Amino acid sequence: MAQEKQADTCETFCFNEEKVERLKTEVKATEGLAEIFKALADDTRMKIIYALSRDELCVCDVASIIGSTVAAASHHLRYLKNVGLAKQRKQGKMVFYSIHDHCVKIIIETALAHYQHDDK
Repeated sequence: MAQEKQADTCETFCFNEEKVERLKTEVKATEGLAEIFKALADDTRMKIIYALSRDELCVCDVASIIGSTVAAASHHLRYLKNVGLAKQRKQGKMVFYSIHDHCVKIIIETALAHYQHDDK
């Protein structure tokens, strides 16, 4: 007896016009969102944003945490700031970074919970 192949596409083409039109409009809200996930797709930047979700850190702290030069840490922090995941403040000769807002922390915590859940 031959095993039946499981189809991953419809056998005929038809679509729900009402759903398609509604969702075509709704998915426009995701434009630019991939840039955030692109930023988080780098292991080093993920470590940095996780650390920032735990505490405010100066550039030197971040470099020490990720085991890099201050210049490399600064480059990653600037990138995270430019995509809206981190923010900075200057205090004297020091520059401190933190996550941009609570939503970033939720993204990181949710992704981590999902990842840890899949491991079990």
